[in-house]
Amino acid sequence: MQEHLAGCLGRLNDEQIWEKHGPHENAIGNLVLHLCGNARQWIMHGIAGVPDVRVRDAEFQATGGKTREELLGLFAETMAEARSVISSVAPERLTQVIHPQDIDVTVLEAIYQVVGHVQQHIGQIVVLTKQMTGRDVDLVMPRAR
Repeated sequence: MQEHLAGCLGRLNDEQIWEKHGPHENAIGNLVLHLCGNARQWIMHGIAGVPDVRVRDAEFQATGGKTREELLGLFAETMAEARSVISSVAPERLTQVIHPQDIDVTVLEAIYQVVGHVQQHIGQIVVLTKQMTGRDVDLVMPRAR
C-alpha cells in the first residue's frame, strides 16, 4: 500500500494533495493523516499500550501544513511502527480483548480493522488521483500504452 500511496502522491503537487472538491469530501492529505491516526490508535495504543494521543477531528480539519514528502514520511514511519508491533504479538494474544475507541475487539480483529481501513482509503486516494490527473495510475501491473 505504501507504494500505491507514493505512486499517487508522486503524480500530484502539494496543492492538489490538499484540494477538496466539496464540503463533505476529504482531501488526500486528510486521508493520509487519518490512516496514520487510526493505525496509531488501534495498533500502537490498542495492542502495544502506548498512550492514545489521537485527535481524530484534527485529521479532517487540516487544510495543509504537510508536504507530499512529509505525508509519505509520516505514513512510512507509522506503517513501519505498526508492522513492528504486529510482528511482536505472541500468538496467544491474538484472542485477547482490547479496547481501542472504547470498542471491545480482539487483537486479531484490531489488526484486520487497520488492514482493511488502509486498503479502503488507499483505494479512495487512487480514485481521487485518477480524477485529478485524468490518467490511470498503473499501480497493479504495467500495461502497454
